[in-house]
Amino acid sequence: MSADFVLLGAIALAGGVGVVLLRNPVHAALALVAVFLSLAGLYFTLGAHFLGIIQVIVYAGAIMVLIIFVIMLLNVQDADPGGLDQLPNLGLAALVAVLVLGGVVTAAVVTGSLPGPGPEAGALALSGGTPDVIGGSLFRDHVVPFQIGGLLLLVAVVGAVVLVRRDEPQEGSK
Repeated sequence: MSADFVLLGAIALAGGVGVVLLRNPVHAALALVAVFLSLAGLYFTLGAHFLGIIQVIVYAGAIMVLIIFVIMLLNVQDADPGGLDQLPNLGLAALVAVLVLGGVVTAAVVTGSLPGPGPEAGALALSGGTPDVIGGSLFRDHVVPFQIGGLLLLVAVVGAVVLVRRDEPQEGSK
């Protein structure tokens, strides 16, 4: 493992922790930008330059502008000064986290490596990182998940508009 990969992975982990723990939503969004940029750097170290560029343009650029816009639109203030003990399902969340971590560790011990795609999948992904191959795979083999993602984004935008909409008083009523 190269030092670049370890450094970028550490930045991604630190940014992810920042997204979860920072109370100010704008600071959490900036931590998410760090995660997106470090992920782009990881793509570059793996030789998937097109995916790295797309990561920077789409996620670190357009998606973060959308997230900041929604934060400003909703006028989100800092969270209450209470701590993690005020979360309603903290025990359940901790139990799920321990179970997932235990499953990953168990799979790593049993198989001798972390679970994931085999080396042939990585070689195939790195050899076919051109826009033609990615677009063909996206619209031929993964069209349903792509459409579901678009539908989820549409529902999120409509939900944000409904949450922000202010009911104005009707004429003649007080």
